[in-house]
Amino acid sequence: MSRTVTVLSRANCHLCEVAEADVARICAELGVEWRTEDVDSDPELRAEYGDMVPVILIDGKQHGYYRVEEERFRTALTR
Repeated sequence: MSRTVTVLSRANCHLCEVAEADVARICAELGVEWRTEDVDSDPELRAEYGDMVPVILIDGKQHGYYRVEEERFRTALTR
């Protein structure tokens, strides 16, 4: 099953940089597409997720926030 991962982040966010690096590494290993989206570029995203960045979405659904839980993330991408 093909999955799409989105990392909602913002500029100058250290936790976002760490999460993006983790997602990039894991997705590359698993052959999963991923992208980032600036939470501050969309008023709706900022209202919903602004205090929780980075937020990890899998197929548009919230998977986690602040940090990538690697084992849980891998499991979600491979089931």
